Amino acid sequence: MGRALVPGFPSSLDWLNATPPSGVALRGWLTVVAFVNIGSSWSTQALHDLQALRARYPGKFRVFAIHVPRFDHERDPRRVMKRAHRHGVRFPIALDSDWVAWQQWGVRHWPSMVLIDGAGEIVTRLEGGDAIAVFEKRLQALADQPEMEDDGIVVHRGREPEMPLQFPTGLAVTSQYLYIADTGHHRVLECNHAGRILRTFGTGAATLNDGDAAHASFHSPCGLTLQRDMLYVADSGNHAVRRINLRTGDTITLIGNGRRGTPTEGPVRDTLAVSLDTPRAVAVANDQLHVALAGDNTVWTYELGNAQLTFRAGSGALNVKDGVGKTAAFAQPVALAAVQQTLYVCDAAGSAIRSLQLRDQAVQTLLGQGAWTFGHVDGPRNIAQLQEPQAIALDPDAPLLWIADAGNDRLRSLRLGGGDLATHMLPQPLHGPAGLAVGAGSVWIADTDAHAILRVDPKTGAVQHVPVGE
Repeated sequence: MGRALVPGFPSSLDWLNATPPSGVALRGWLTVVAFVNIGSSWSTQALHDLQALRARYPGKFRVFAIHVPRFDHERDPRRVMKRAHRHGVRFPIALDSDWVAWQQWGVRHWPSMVLIDGAGEIVTRLEGGDAIAVFEKRLQALADQPEMEDDGIVVHRGREPEMPLQFPTGLAVTSQYLYIADTGHHRVLECNHAGRILRTFGTGAATLNDGDAAHASFHSPCGLTLQRDMLYVADSGNHAVRRINLRTGDTITLIGNGRRGTPTEGPVRDTLAVSLDTPRAVAVANDQLHVALAGDNTVWTYELGNAQLTFRAGSGALNVKDGVGKTAAFAQPVALAAVQQTLYVCDAAGSAIRSLQLRDQAVQTLLGQGAWTFGHVDGPRNIAQLQEPQAIALDPDAPLLWIADAGNDRLRSLRLGGGDLATHMLPQPLHGPAGLAVGAGSVWIADTDAHAILRVDPKTGAVQHVPVGE
């Protein structure tokens, strides 16, 4: 059987950062057409891996990324490019709003890579987490071949404005201090409530190094949680969980070796022997550090007293499914909140809020109508809807769970104990909020796409911009 011809790019594609390539442009090079969802952990990891391969094998292949939206807000070109900038995507990227290219190319899963040879014919299709490893083996066979000449495709290197913060996400607050995961700058900040930066943890290099505040390094840190003088960090880009000793300023790695992988239960005798898959959130309670792995849709617990790693729940499949332990399924867990023996989990891809009972590992959906159902509906839980929420925080003064509903650009709250979902109207719009903390009488919001921190009075709704580093 001969190789399949390339279907070509439909005219409906919106090329966001490059001139539309012609059919001729798909010839002469080994080409990867990557079908991704820019909000998916799996897809963004695939794009990072492709960029790393480009660096290791310069001039051997080129990439076109086709973003296929899952959510309504992902059809907005501006928001897609915000996500691309956040993840450092440097390939030509197109928006396939109505899934036309997806259907023409016969794609079934995110991420999927279609390999095209120099004659413009499809060599193979690669899907899922093993796709990069398979592709790299093909590249190794080309290592001795000369580099290809410039393909003439011009990528417009748009960038975010230079600001003190870049895509901040995780927040933690005390009566005196505000801690910020300055994700795009690969660092963690300690500030006072007025926004003055008191200490910076991390050099700004996207690497994995322990040490004091001036020498430690992070890679896209996200979730934060505090216990006494210890600040725990979900260091997503490093696939690691880190701890900052706030007394000394020193950072150490608790678990994770910088490589993506699946952990195993048991005592952690060697930190570098543990692999994690995109930890996005941490929450601490009763000397237990809970970790949400967005890359494999599972939740784990690290015992701080004896360095024991315990699996809690999640089958690995991306789904909103209740059950116990491995019979339950999460859909990209990105935020956690812990109280007593209950862990609340924010499922971004499932537009859902879940509860995990730590006594028996039972998972229950508190809010969410299914893995593919989303919207903006307030009211009783059986009808209420979110759209790709990114953060949650428990109110210490009320049975209330605050929610950063990023897909709707709204601050919302769920009254615990069977109450309703409500939207809190603010005097200014939010921009992809992906971090929350409650403390010092306020709700603190990481207004991520605006590179800003906001302080909200929950009683009046008044909003104050926190001038971090300004």
